[in-house]
Amino acid sequence: MPGYLGPVTSDPTPADAVEAARALLAEARRVTVLTGAGISTDSGIPDFRGPAGLWTRDPEAEKASNLGYYTRLREVRVTNWARRVSGELWAGREPNAGHRALVDLERTGRLHTLVTQNVDELHQRAGTSPELVVEIHGTTRRAMCLSCDWRDDIEVVLDRVRAGEEDPACTCCGGILKSATISFGQSLVEADLDRSFDAAAGCDVLLAIGTTLAVQPVARMVPIAATGGASVVIVNAEPTEYDALAAVVVRGSISDVLPRIVAVPPVVG
Repeated sequence: MPGYLGPVTSDPTPADAVEAARALLAEARRVTVLTGAGISTDSGIPDFRGPAGLWTRDPEAEKASNLGYYTRLREVRVTNWARRVSGELWAGREPNAGHRALVDLERTGRLHTLVTQNVDELHQRAGTSPELVVEIHGTTRRAMCLSCDWRDDIEVVLDRVRAGEEDPACTCCGGILKSATISFGQSLVEADLDRSFDAAAGCDVLLAIGTTLAVQPVARMVPIAATGGASVVIVNAEPTEYDALAAVVVRGSISDVLPRIVAVPPVVG
């Protein structure tokens, strides 16, 4: 595989960078992908801390993602469940061209692992094989109990909220229910983190999409991949923490540039 190239960028039309990224993918046999909030913004899902982010517009909403606030304050849970029932939190969002491009990458035989920091399950809904996806921060489409092993589709809980329960408790043990996401104050699933790091260490190309690479420890996938000899390709609208380690940095709309980057022939042999 080619080594460090740059980074190669072209702004505002990153045609040269897109072509350089596509060339790296065309030579790869084992691609690991890391996605962040930026790949879902074209599906109408805002990021959290950007200029129009969910927490920027409503700082109180961030409390629902903090385990300490969530477990201590009933009003935080009540507000959070009401938002979910109202559809404010991403209801009806559909995969976009960026998600579908990664399905195309899988069809070439190159996609080994897709690690996502997102909790919207849009990769699976686009058609990415679930066994290839590591949801490092969990999923908002399932619910869990904080006191026992109960888990189910989140609609089971939302139906109870619609029926009048403002803060439904676990029917098995009476514990606090929340979405099956990793909140601030919760530990990541160790097996998921190990799988992510192993995928970074063993790939030819690490493709980081729509993430500022500021959230640790998952952002360590980039230096792990680079240290292992992989070419790092970063696709993001803004600079990231690890642009200096990238072979290619592509600026632009993910829905626009990613389909062009993954337009490579199938692996042969």
